Amino acid sequence: MIQGTDIRGQAADVIIIGGGIIGAACADELASQGLQVCVLDCQRPAATAAGMGHLVVLDHSPAELALGEYSVRLWRELAPQMPENCAMRNNGTLWLACNEEEMAEAERKHAALSEFGLACELMSGAALAKAEPSLRPGLFGALRVTGDGILYAPNAARWLLQRQPERVRQQHAEVVEVQGNRVRLADGQWLQAGAVVLANGIHARDLCPDVPLHAKKGHLLITDRYPIQITHTLVELGYVTSAHKGNGPSVAFNVQQRPTGQLFIGSSRQFDNEDPTIDAAMLGRMLRRAMDFLPDLGQMNGIRSWTGFRSASPDGQPLIGEHPEQPGLWLAVGHEGLGVTTATGTAKLLAAQLLHTPPPLDLDAFLPQRFIGAPAHA
Repeated sequence: MIQGTDIRGQAADVIIIGGGIIGAACADELASQGLQVCVLDCQRPAATAAGMGHLVVLDHSPAELALGEYSVRLWRELAPQMPENCAMRNNGTLWLACNEEEMAEAERKHAALSEFGLACELMSGAALAKAEPSLRPGLFGALRVTGDGILYAPNAARWLLQRQPERVRQQHAEVVEVQGNRVRLADGQWLQAGAVVLANGIHARDLCPDVPLHAKKGHLLITDRYPIQITHTLVELGYVTSAHKGNGPSVAFNVQQRPTGQLFIGSSRQFDNEDPTIDAAMLGRMLRRAMDFLPDLGQMNGIRSWTGFRSASPDGQPLIGEHPEQPGLWLAVGHEGLGVTTATGTAKLLAAQLLHTPPPLDLDAFLPQRFIGAPAHA
C-alpha cells in the first residue's frame, strides 16, 4: 500500500494532475481500492471536453484491441449507475465501406473483432440502406459493431470525481513543477504524496519534457436539434487509412446523433499544429466529406464548431506506468483519440501497478520505459 503524507491538512496517498476523463477514472479506481486521492486541475482546455465521446473498439494492434474491448466492457458495467446527464448509449458503430477494397477491410476487421469475442456483423449495401436510410445510396456495405457506444465525457468525468467524496478531493490549482512524488504549485507551495500521477494529456509535456507526446489537432461541429436522423455512430472505413496511417492533414466521415437530437460531426487531424483557432479550410473539408455520406446535412444548421488536441505517443499506445527515471511519478497519458474509450481500462492498469496486484491485461505495450530511458537504436 502506498504511504501518503498530509496535503493541506488532509491525508492523501495519491496526487493526480488533471481532472479530465483519464484523471477522473484513475481517481475513482484508486479511491475504490481504499486510497485517499487529491485531484489538482487548473481548468485548462482539455481533450475530454473537446472530443466526441465515442466508445469504440479499434484494432490497429493487439494491445489496442485488448485495452479497448476491456475498457468498453467496464463502461457498460458502469452504465446502470451513471446519471442520465452522462448520456451514455449503447448505439453501436457502423463502419461504412464505399467500395470493394473497403469492404475487404470490413471483412478483415470482422474477423479480428469476432475472434476476440466482440459481437459484430457484416451488412450488404441493401441492409445498410435499410438500417440507415439517411445515408447516400450506393454504399457497398458495412460492419456493425454492436457493443460500441457514446458518452458525454465532461459529465462522466464529473460524476467519477464526485461519487466517492470521502476519498477523492478536488482542488483548483496549477502545477508548475514535478519532482517524482512532489509537485510545486503556482503559488510556490510544494505538495507531496506517496505517488503523483500525470493525467493531463498534452500538457504533461510542460511538466515532464521527456514524455514523448505530439499534438494532433481536430475539429468538430454540432448541429441544431432535429428529429432522429441516424441510429448508429457512422464512421467511414477510409478513416482507418486517412486518419490513422497518414502523416499529413486528413479528414474522415464520423457522425453520431446525440440524445438531444443534435448531430455531432467529425473528424479531422492536423499533426503538430497547436493553434486552437478554427482552420476554415480544414473545417470545410470535413463538412464536405460528411455531406458525401449524409446529403441532408447541407440543410441543417451548425450551431457551434471548435478544436481540440489529441495527445499522441510515437507508437499510438498510451503510456501507463511509473516514470523510469523519477520514482513516485506515474504516467497516464498519450491516449490520442481513445482517451474516453480507454479511461476505465487505463485506471485499472495504473492501479494494479501502484498497488502491486495482478494486472487485467499484459502491460508491456503501455509501459513508459519503451520510450523513456530506453537505449537509442542505431
